[in-house]
Amino acid sequence: MASVTASTTPPTHPAPERASGGDAPAVLPAGEGAGAPDSVAAAAPPAAPKPRASLARRMGLIAAGWIFVLLLGGGIALERTLTRQVEANFDEQLDYILTAMIASAEIDPFGEVWFYRALGDQRFLEPGSGLYWQISGGDFEPIASRSLWDRTMELEGSREKGEHFDADVHFYNSAQFPGEPIRIAERTVILPGSETRWTFAVASATEQMDAQISRVRLILIWSFVVLGLGLLVMALLQIRYGLSPLRRVRAAIQNLRTTGAGRITEPLPLEVQPLVDELNALIEHSERQAEEARRHAGNLAHALKTPLTVLTNAATAQDPKLSEAVFRETRTMQRHVDHHLARARAVGRRAVGHARTNVMASAEAVRRAVERLYPEGRLDIAGSRDATVSMERQDLDELLGNLIENAAKYGGGSVFVTIDPEDDDTPRDPKMCVIWVEDDGTGIPEAERIRIFDRGVRLDTGKPGTGLGLAIVRDVAEIYGGNVTLRESEDLGGLLVELRLPRAE
Repeated sequence: MASVTASTTPPTHPAPERASGGDAPAVLPAGEGAGAPDSVAAAAPPAAPKPRASLARRMGLIAAGWIFVLLLGGGIALERTLTRQVEANFDEQLDYILTAMIASAEIDPFGEVWFYRALGDQRFLEPGSGLYWQISGGDFEPIASRSLWDRTMELEGSREKGEHFDADVHFYNSAQFPGEPIRIAERTVILPGSETRWTFAVASATEQMDAQISRVRLILIWSFVVLGLGLLVMALLQIRYGLSPLRRVRAAIQNLRTTGAGRITEPLPLEVQPLVDELNALIEHSERQAEEARRHAGNLAHALKTPLTVLTNAATAQDPKLSEAVFRETRTMQRHVDHHLARARAVGRRAVGHARTNVMASAEAVRRAVERLYPEGRLDIAGSRDATVSMERQDLDELLGNLIENAAKYGGGSVFVTIDPEDDDTPRDPKMCVIWVEDDGTGIPEAERIRIFDRGVRLDTGKPGTGLGLAIVRDVAEIYGGNVTLRESEDLGGLLVELRLPRAE
């Protein structure tokens, strides 16, 4: 262990009183640790946040939106599919008639087309029936069904003056007859015995097809409206049933508030149980904080009891040194009050969590302060420089300050601090940081090592102190999930204090 050169600079604050075995208040490094607590103005409570939209409303809006989008998209796709199917059936009928026309057509001696057998549909014989046929070709006059009467269809195949040739059936819509939209199927063929390109055409009014399409669309609209309402009702019922565990949690919390129960024990679904577990953990944490607050209040009351007794006795006896006693004891009481106010704030800081403090930096700061108080001593620090603990810097300074100053005050003059020591009997814990504080004093008997952590216990009453030092170290370590134990130092022969604190993640 390397010796530390003693500083000749006088301490910047008076040496705090300590009891044997660890009962001094925290050492506060000048300029590096936390100083005396300042008075904190009570902040006005923040305004309660406005409640946001309920989960049921959000889930209902999402469900309604998806139902609308999916049904709208599916309805449009289905409507187009059925509409095309109706049109395909309509075109298939026209194609059948057109094929029958071509199969029945022949060339007469004059070069014109005639049917060697009549077409079977009687609508071709009724004027304006809505079903027509027409044959056009070359310079011949168009041949038309009686249903056309005095009208003639303008065929796309006839506009090219014989140059147009549709080997396959060609379908298209036409509005050439006012008030009667028609759909035409035409095909260009060359009949045996003729070199003329004949355009055969069959046309039918689309009124019947449009009526079928309208009926299909109406059925689809009503079907999807009913389906959408059914899905929406089902989604609302599902939301109500799915969120019922949250209402049970609310009732359980209300039961906690009204009956004073300590935990929520009602079995709940797997998705809600983690929330209940966290809530139970929060309740347990709050109870632990309340217990810590009661313990600190007891520590403070115990610390103030002796100074108040001294002042009362001095005043009753009309001690001529009353003013000196008042000054001395009130300073002691002020230190205790400041210390426990800092403890209360430490509990609040611990509730926030996620603090990170480098152990070596805190230990070096405490060493500089202790060297000013005990310039004749020797203090060495070794071990990991990268070890960090999940703890506020001010609280770690206080723990190390208590332990190191006690070792310097009650030891033989040598103090050795080791961070994450390499020990065959104590392998390094990946979750806990181990800190050893050793001295070369007389140590503490094994039978007294448990009792020394109690409030007010002092083994050496010849030196001033309050008996709170190690009790405070134990309390603060446990607040952060750590612990402290005492044993004999193998290297120095005195007391070895092992402090274990959770590592920062």
